[in-house]
Amino acid sequence: MKKIIIDCDPGHDDMMAIMLAYASDKVELLGITTVAGNQTGEKTFLNALKVLTLLKAGGLPVARGFDRPLTRELTVAPEIHGVSGLDGANLPEPEINGIDEHAVDFIIRTLMQAAEPIILIPTGPLTNIGVALLKEPRIKKNIERIVLMGGAVYDSNITPAAEFNIYVDPEAAAIVFESGLPITMVGLDVTNKAMLTFKDINEIEKLAGPVSSVVAPLLRFFARANSDIFNFQGAPLHDALAVAEVIRPGIVKTSRLHVAVETAGRFTRGRTVTDVYGITNLKPNVDVALEVDVPRFKEMMIGAIRELDKR
Repeated sequence: MKKIIIDCDPGHDDMMAIMLAYASDKVELLGITTVAGNQTGEKTFLNALKVLTLLKAGGLPVARGFDRPLTRELTVAPEIHGVSGLDGANLPEPEINGIDEHAVDFIIRTLMQAAEPIILIPTGPLTNIGVALLKEPRIKKNIERIVLMGGAVYDSNITPAAEFNIYVDPEAAAIVFESGLPITMVGLDVTNKAMLTFKDINEIEKLAGPVSSVVAPLLRFFARANSDIFNFQGAPLHDALAVAEVIRPGIVKTSRLHVAVETAGRFTRGRTVTDVYGITNLKPNVDVALEVDVPRFKEMMIGAIRELDKR
């Protein structure tokens, strides 16, 4: 069984990523670390505790990480995720506490003590991961792969040039992308297609279970926000697709390409500059997701919700 850590900024799609991992018998979730991104650090940490309370996952460690990017002011996304970061449903108040350890130290300790390599799944800005790599470079030997939600080859969502997670902390992203580690970039080119439609959300609501009855209105809020801003006809579950690729490798098809993160551009901050045609002759450093099996992904998500309803 693959061992994973999810580093996230919940966020509707982060919540679905946690749920997919927790429902799966193919991965062992060792812990959740949180970072500021979709909302402030205080809110994303609280949201993680609320999600795990809903799932009755009290034994899972949750560690709070950075409340701001390495060198920039924090950008948040209330127009997408609401004031709380998880608007749209009544999540339970936390009945669990996080651990008294910074996310970066939790990541380092867990990796250094690991008997076998661990997969990191960052679904928010890469601040915690970047700092962990700087603080203790020896963790690299115990990182099997980083499967991250972020970036894009052709698409964007926060500016005409950039995807939100990379835009928020491009300096941290550059550290990760230049680390030499095996990286899979699950970006907007595929995650914008990994969508639950309004019809799918109605079907989830009909399950009427303890989890599905909370998830359905939450997803509907997220879908409406995406419809209003991007004219999407549903809720793109960006972060859950990164988890899905770890559970079922091959749900996205990737190409091995060189990716650099733009940190200095006036108009292009946070752009994942991807050398699709090999014109730079730079050595490829990232497996870039370019296609996705949407029906299979939907099946996984709805199956996970059914499973969690039963528990």
